[in-house]
Amino acid sequence: MNTIQILIADDDLEIAELIKIYLTNEGYQVLIAGNGREAMELIAKESVQLMILDVMMPEMNGLEVVRAVRAEYGIPILMLSAKAEDMDKIMGLTTGADDYMVKPFNALELIARVKSLLRRSIYLNSQLQTAQDQDKDIIQLHSLKISKKSHTVTVEDRGINLTSTEFDILYLLASHPGQVFSAEAIFEAVWKDKFLESNNTVMVHISKLRDKLESELGGVKLIQTVWGVGYKIEP
Repeated sequence: MNTIQILIADDDLEIAELIKIYLTNEGYQVLIAGNGREAMELIAKESVQLMILDVMMPEMNGLEVVRAVRAEYGIPILMLSAKAEDMDKIMGLTTGADDYMVKPFNALELIARVKSLLRRSIYLNSQLQTAQDQDKDIIQLHSLKISKKSHTVTVEDRGINLTSTEFDILYLLASHPGQVFSAEAIFEAVWKDKFLESNNTVMVHISKLRDKLESELGGVKLIQTVWGVGYKIEP
């Protein structure tokens, strides 16, 4: 069974109920609104993945609903109309609808178009999510790009050869810009071990990391020392 919820907005409740039967048989959850204003109220409080919308409705007509929905939501909209003229179709599509069918319609074609719109919406959302995930993965500081996923650091597409430990220290500081980390905090976060007071391991690794970064960044001092406290990278 699908968990997708579809909203039908049509003042002809006979047609709305008929469409609901077709969609329910396909496993979709269905809501019905008898006018445009009721449709806007439902979409504001329910999780709706697709709208089937009649053009001629009281309160708000279909075109007004499309404009209002498009101002806030990106869900696919299939418009229904008794008008078959090309200009009516063009008006519906240019207003923001994704597809347009003329009444009376074939039930199988309606289901096919609904599935096509949902597939396209799911694909576009997955592409958007992938792009957002990639953006989250990359930290950029000046011309420096740090990728957690690929475990790489580049400057203007030139790779910087860091050890795994150096990368982990850099990523820790870069992912918390402006926050000061003590040597103890860095050691325990990166080495996953208890810090010993006489341990100068962090200082040695940061010194090497700084040399590599400053060489590639033309002398820019990315990692700053806060004397008596620890280390930080400014945003």
